[in-house]
Amino acid sequence: MNVLVAGASGAIGQPIVAELLRQGHSVIGIARSISRLDAMKRLGARVIAVDVFDADAVEKAVRDSRPDAVIDELTSLPADPADLPNSLPHDRELRICGGENLLRAAAMAGVRRYLQQSSGFFLEPGDGLATESAGFAVGASPNISMSARLYEQLEERLFSSAMEGVALRYGFFYGPGTWYLRDGTAADQFRRSEMPIIGDGSAVWSWIHVDDAASATVAALTAPPGIYQIVDDDPSTVSKWAPAFAKFVGASPPPHLSEEQALAAAGPDAVYYGTRLRGASNEKARKVLNFRPRRLEWLS
Repeated sequence: MNVLVAGASGAIGQPIVAELLRQGHSVIGIARSISRLDAMKRLGARVIAVDVFDADAVEKAVRDSRPDAVIDELTSLPADPADLPNSLPHDRELRICGGENLLRAAAMAGVRRYLQQSSGFFLEPGDGLATESAGFAVGASPNISMSARLYEQLEERLFSSAMEGVALRYGFFYGPGTWYLRDGTAADQFRRSEMPIIGDGSAVWSWIHVDDAASATVAALTAPPGIYQIVDDDPSTVSKWAPAFAKFVGASPPPHLSEEQALAAAGPDAVYYGTRLRGASNEKARKVLNFRPRRLEWLS
């Protein structure tokens, strides 16, 4: 299959390109700067430098590439999670405006299938693990609500297209190129005791290693269209994973703050991340994609 990957130089884009090539697919990787695609080129992918905000350039890149499928992994996230609030407006613009150009170009070029990055952690409140029928937490704290509405919009746009749509609701990424690894920026935050457990730490986080996410993404190229939650088998509460991660990276146990203290010090988003997030079920992906993610490394 001839597959175009947008955001090919990112933390999830790179392992997707590698897995596609390993399985014998032809790959076109696009990013704004050709220098960011050098690693993809060395692996054997064709690379194109294109600004996804330039609709004409995107249309030409897709038309000339003639892909059977497009994988949209467009993001603009900071190197340090502490900078996330400031990066969200541009990230949203990239996914909405740049992604719209990409989706339109794919439809015009007769692309059969379009895979869209979505979220498996900003899901609406409820009992137990959320399934693919769950909506997004649009009534959450300000920045989480904004992100939830973004993913809601992306999925609505995808499934309004005439192409075969696949929404991939990934968990929090960990592994090479992400914030969460021994020498990652999240580890630095833990070593500085900047990541407290808030309240009872009851928020449930769903995780996924980037290599497992890549394998599931490639499997979704030939699976029935729809939504798939690409998350680990055992979503864990902050009270469970945060102390284990601190130990894993050689940090002291996280401090504790009450919800009131955290609200005053860090705002409502921090409280939501620490006490309100809902985990996701991967049952559908396990059944349909034969998905078998590894256990979260610092809980093994």
